Amino acid sequence: MPRAMWSGSVSFGLVNVPIAILGATRDRQIHFHQLDSKDLQPIEVHRYCSEEDVEVTYDDIAPGYEIEKDEYVMLTQEELEAVAPEKTRTIDIDEFVDLDQIDPIYFDHPYLLVPTGGEGASRAYELLSAVMEEEGRVALGRFVLRNKEYLAAIRPREGRLTLTTMAFADEIRPTDPIKELVGDAKAKKNEIDAAIDLIEAMATDWDPGKYEDRHRERMRKLIADKGEGRKIEAPDSDDDETATTEVPDLMAALEATLAKARGDKGDKKGGAKRDPDKRMSKDELLERARELDIDGRSKMNKDELAEAIAAAE
Repeated sequence: MPRAMWSGSVSFGLVNVPIAILGATRDRQIHFHQLDSKDLQPIEVHRYCSEEDVEVTYDDIAPGYEIEKDEYVMLTQEELEAVAPEKTRTIDIDEFVDLDQIDPIYFDHPYLLVPTGGEGASRAYELLSAVMEEEGRVALGRFVLRNKEYLAAIRPREGRLTLTTMAFADEIRPTDPIKELVGDAKAKKNEIDAAIDLIEAMATDWDPGKYEDRHRERMRKLIADKGEGRKIEAPDSDDDETATTEVPDLMAALEATLAKARGDKGDKKGGAKRDPDKRMSKDELLERARELDIDGRSKMNKDELAEAIAAAE
């Protein structure tokens, strides 16, 4: 169990839920020490003044904000503390919103909330979790962690409450510059239809366990091989492969990718089936059913034909 990094309470109305905040993720990255390559001793970092070429102690370091090139507004620690957010032990819920109203781009870092303070706290915690689960709502509030005020979203997950810090609106980059790069380009209807077919063919249920950090695994193998004295060889590079900036034939690329996706999906046992294509007319569905030799096709309605075709493909 990770160590609590914040403790206090979640408050909505007159109800207080004593909680502690724990990290919801863990660092699995591979970290290296910086060593002197000659004697393998750890490297130390020192702070030097570029003008006087002398080491500066931590007490002599002052915060400065650059307002123009090489022109700074200097602040004291006391002045910074005067505008620091008020440290409280309460996350005040300001409002409840539907989860689907929040663009995921606003979500930052996830944490776990655990009840503290005995049976009464646990009952209040379970109440809030159950009600939010039933209503499908997310609670929005603010709290201070490590001298910074955060906007936070509290929501239920697997019967427990989680807290996710969020970006403020002015921290999200606008998409207008990207729109200018795209210009007036419009996709054709047949390209849209082909892309829809491709998405449907690639659709499946979300399974986070099947996604792994492949680079981390390669790094672990590299370290193990080097530690056991094996020779490390760089992979061959293909000089003929060059990045392209233009798609020579978008429809051809979509159709080739669709064929591969359908083939891959068919090779995987238990893979998700493609949704019925209900954009086709009944006559088109009947013709496709004849090609697949589906029994009883003449008595099927349009939806039944689409279902049978999707199952047979």
